[in-house]
Amino acid sequence: MTSSRWDPSQYLRFGDERTRPFLDLLARIPGGARTVVDLGCGPGNDVAPLRARWPEATIHGVDSSAEMIERARAEVADPRTSFEIGDAAAWRPAGERPDVIVSNAMYQWVDRHIDLLPAAADGAAHAFAFQVPGNQDAPSHALLWRLAAEHGVTDFRRIDVRAPAEYLAALLRPGWEVDVWESTYLHVLQGEDAVFEWISGTGARPVLARLHGAEREDFVTRYKAELNIAYPPQDFGTVLPFRRIFAVAVRR
Repeated sequence: MTSSRWDPSQYLRFGDERTRPFLDLLARIPGGARTVVDLGCGPGNDVAPLRARWPEATIHGVDSSAEMIERARAEVADPRTSFEIGDAAAWRPAGERPDVIVSNAMYQWVDRHIDLLPAAADGAAHAFAFQVPGNQDAPSHALLWRLAAEHGVTDFRRIDVRAPAEYLAALLRPGWEVDVWESTYLHVLQGEDAVFEWISGTGARPVLARLHGAEREDFVTRYKAELNIAYPPQDFGTVLPFRRIFAVAVRR
């Protein structure tokens, strides 16, 4: 996972848009659940949709960011929910397997996570499900990498996202049924420099963390300007097309 600090407030600025794919993922997980584990739980914004999906379940969130877990513990007043600071990608049940394991936009930060998915799925008694962004070829990222290189930043970690067929192949094994699909959301973002504000809370973090002072100011100014050309603001807001990849693996 990336080591640069997460800003929960910046991440949650577009909380509704970030939660929508998770709602679509949960809707495709069949059956009930008594226990649910959320890998990469962030600041706890997944708890409400999880609670709506499984009202009686015990929920446990795991995240490597102390800032995110601190925010989750402070903001989530759900007596049947707990949080843990830990390596979500390496998490495995120490005892009884939870019924459902979910992950909302976490695995893209994990190098070669495709190799970890079968073992992660095996940790669930009923279902394993995740979604990751599939927008690494979008202008937002192409501009980020070009401008980062022009500022001498080339060794930061980029997101690792695979083709939907690779996720299907990794999870489709004897004893499992697997559903993989993709969707492109047209988010209408409000506010000035909206796409920059969106990506500065996630994908641009590793670059921004490497830049300081006047160099950082120059990068931000140029990046905002080019993003506003690629995603022109309209009277109603700024449209950000955002592709997501989903996978649900269920034991037969």
